Amino acid sequence: MILLAPSILSANFARLGEDISQVEQAGADWLHIDVMDGHFVPNITIGPQVVKDLRAVSKLVFDVHLMIENPDEHIPAFAKAGADFITVHVETCRHLNRTINLIRENGCRPGVAINPATPVCLVEPSLADIDLVLVMSVNPGFGGQDFIPGAISKIEQLRKISEEMNKDLFIQVDGGINLETGRRVVQAGANVLVAGSFIFRSPDPTQAVADLKKAVAY
Repeated sequence: MILLAPSILSANFARLGEDISQVEQAGADWLHIDVMDGHFVPNITIGPQVVKDLRAVSKLVFDVHLMIENPDEHIPAFAKAGADFITVHVETCRHLNRTINLIRENGCRPGVAINPATPVCLVEPSLADIDLVLVMSVNPGFGGQDFIPGAISKIEQLRKISEEMNKDLFIQVDGGINLETGRRVVQAGANVLVAGSFIFRSPDPTQAVADLKKAVAY
């Protein structure tokens, strides 16, 4: 089953609750919540209070993506706010295993993200300990960017490794996802698609969700 996780980075924050309700009713599976600190990436978004407020109005799986430095300092707050998954970047973790354990200790499922220039081998030693790998198919920081094709080979590598390990692994892809790229990443082995601009900047987000789910249904 292919899961769809609309990214609120591209939503209208003046009507965020309404936008989330719309995609939830349309059949979205998860909600992708990008947290940026202006240091690791050149943008600043939201903190735990927004996650807490959204948790009160949505039953979607909250997929919190920490694009921040020193993630260990903030994991407990996002877990308490209502995160289900917490994904950190391998590039920001000095002791990745410790961070993964901290996520589990706080009641969440751990994920690890890799940027476009980061090879799969850096996350491979941790695959047995995590539930999700996020392959960034754009350079993180802003929505609306074009898909970087190099992500395809990483997805294929991760799918092959996970099958050899006999491990159920969420392979998530974030960046430039539309009908065409969505099909390509699913064929490569992805099973969770993050889509922001394609959904929230569509004239009809409900139809966009339906179209994307149909396009990647295998």
